[in-house]
Amino acid sequence: MAEHVIDNAKKCLQCKNPRCQKGCPINTPIKEMINLFLEGDINGAGKIVFENNPLSVVCSLVCPHERQCEGSCILGIKSSPVKIGDIENYISDYSLNLIDLKPEKKRKGNIGIIGSGPAGITIALLLALKGYNITIFEAKDKIGGMLRYGIPEFRLPKDILDKIKNRLVELGVVIRPNVLVGSRITIEELFRDGFDAIFIGTGVWQPKKLNIKGEGLGHVHFAIDYLKNPDVYKLGNKVCVIGGGNVAMDVARTAIRKGSKEVTIMYRRGTEDMPATNHEIEYAKVDGVKFELYRAPIEITEEGIIYIETKMVADEAGERLVAVDGSESLFECNSIIVAVSQGPRTNIISTTKGIEVNERGLAIVDEDGRTTKEGVFASGDVVTGARTVVEAVKYSKHVAEAIDKYVSEKYGKKSNKVC
Repeated sequence: MAEHVIDNAKKCLQCKNPRCQKGCPINTPIKEMINLFLEGDINGAGKIVFENNPLSVVCSLVCPHERQCEGSCILGIKSSPVKIGDIENYISDYSLNLIDLKPEKKRKGNIGIIGSGPAGITIALLLALKGYNITIFEAKDKIGGMLRYGIPEFRLPKDILDKIKNRLVELGVVIRPNVLVGSRITIEELFRDGFDAIFIGTGVWQPKKLNIKGEGLGHVHFAIDYLKNPDVYKLGNKVCVIGGGNVAMDVARTAIRKGSKEVTIMYRRGTEDMPATNHEIEYAKVDGVKFELYRAPIEITEEGIIYIETKMVADEAGERLVAVDGSESLFECNSIIVAVSQGPRTNIISTTKGIEVNERGLAIVDEDGRTTKEGVFASGDVVTGARTVVEAVKYSKHVAEAIDKYVSEKYGKKSNKVC
């Protein structure tokens, strides 16, 4: 692995105006990172990467690099780009155990973080490093949120999240597992108990339905539920996954690894219209996943999925997808997994006055992540809907600054310098 990483790093042209950095949503200093690495200063490389992105060790594995840094690499025009994700992961993983993480100084202020996904972890790390007292409230037994329970082990080894947890604990962060805020503890009670600001980073855990007949049958499952613990499911030999995003690819590849002999992805459009990256689609094909394209499910039965064929047509209004009359057919399978995105749960909103949401149930915030309730902030998927990890980190960095300013002003700049 190390030899492969070094060879890749040596390919870097050290461009004066690095397109790779511009292609990265969080503006990772890739040129400087690679330069320090090749000069033998891996700790320096790890430091600048961590300061820019506290979850670089995760993003380097799960980001859609082909659409971002690697897709912008000038070498990719005529040959293959520098494998930036591999280099960044090697550096970040090495540095995670060694980087010196200490609070700047002890500050007044208790901050509660609800949810420990990408947004929550980012906020916790940044504000703990500033010296605040941080408590994470996690509904499940381990931290990570969608990183742990929504991304398969073969894409994101969970020991990485355990390392991050250890660094959080070393910084003094208190983690309360198995606490669902909204049902056991309310936000109002957290303010009552002395928290100065609350951050909501609960993600989107409510699976969206197809809303077709048969969706309540026993052999139908939802992707987000399946990925939490695939070992408890008995899917049978023939499985159909409905959807075309990266989650659908993760589910299909996981089902094959868990013993299903034939796994098929059914999608209402063509491959070129799938939300999943080409990288994930190609890996699914390599793993043996089959594809049924231009097929739209209209009913689920005990025997499988009744679908109708679709096609693209062009008219005065432009291109649009239409059903093909008389094309109904049955796709036989033992189990169906629905992977058509997720929405937010309502446990916090339904028990808290003053937090407004939009028509999709997502929290309404301003440019600094402030919700419509005083002292409550939010970012990540609970604000934007399902997005990439790096997008959650990028926005959460900005929100962490806003929370810092809010709590500092609450205590007064002079009294909050050192305590």
